[in-house]
Amino acid sequence: MTTSTTPASTGNVPAVGATPGGAGSGLPMTPILFVLGSCTSLQVGAALATQLFGELGAFGTTTLRLAIAAVILLVIVRPRVRSFTREQWIAMIVFGVVVGAMNGNFYAAIERIPLGTAVAFEFLGPLTVAAVLSTRRSDLLWVALALAGVSLFGIESLSGAASLDLIGVMFALIAAVFWGLYVLTSARVGRLVPGQDGLAIAMAVGALTVLPFGTEGALIGLMDWRLLALAAATAIMASVLPYTLELTALRRLPRHAFGILLSLEPVLALITGVLLIGQDATPLRVLAAVLVVGASVGVTLTARSGAPDEPQPIDEEPGWDMPIPTHATVTGEMPVVFADEEPARTDG
Repeated sequence: MTTSTTPASTGNVPAVGATPGGAGSGLPMTPILFVLGSCTSLQVGAALATQLFGELGAFGTTTLRLAIAAVILLVIVRPRVRSFTREQWIAMIVFGVVVGAMNGNFYAAIERIPLGTAVAFEFLGPLTVAAVLSTRRSDLLWVALALAGVSLFGIESLSGAASLDLIGVMFALIAAVFWGLYVLTSARVGRLVPGQDGLAIAMAVGALTVLPFGTEGALIGLMDWRLLALAAATAIMASVLPYTLELTALRRLPRHAFGILLSLEPVLALITGVLLIGQDATPLRVLAAVLVVGASVGVTLTARSGAPDEPQPIDEEPGWDMPIPTHATVTGEMPVVFADEEPARTDG
């Protein structure tokens, strides 16, 4: 999760203390519930996906889920493919490859290690990008805090309290790298491609990216109505529903509040793993999740409190604003949404 390196525009979101009706105090509760509902929906989708791993495998599940989500988006968005320039196509294809690689590696990770553990490791990707691209190099301290958090998983494993599959950890770290790349590639698509055309195309490219690794599993799923229905439910819970809720919330919440709410992701993943999959929540895992959440909140708050006249980094375009990706970057298919641009781009 990343935050803006410059003060967020308030033209399309209410200030803190505003309510939809313009009266009262405090943040509006409805969009807060939308964000929390989105986080919960995404983790339920991940939990559903684990039920497919035994028959479809992680990459077969990824392929089928991305393909279903891509079909839904292509039907709804109906991208104008003939109008795209070469630059736009390259940006969307690169974004799509990142989407597929991140999804595939994340599912391969949660096939081997607990959901909360995988999400905590994966959070290192966007946190590192946020710190590196921030004008405050002190933000690297927040990454150090997150690293301290995930190191607790290793301590737990070495102590014999709970074994941790090293291959699963490797997949989670690879997914973290692609999550960081997602922040950059989706931002470029958001600037170049109007509306949600880029998202729909990228989802299709993502499905094709993992197809060579998941063809057999995807075909098994297509031939079994029970598995296909479960995959469709996974696509809806982890794609369509979170996306809809978050876009609605982004129009009504200040960006820093939105970012802080999304920082709860590792804790929600841990809770979902315990309640729906029967995974353990050991004291060290809880502490690790809390440290990662604290690091994410810290990056968000320090970005928010940055001086408005701080210098523009020389490698940034004039007026460039580091974006906040929606929380579904956990699985890769949601676009970065700029608070000051999104309403103008939704009509395509």
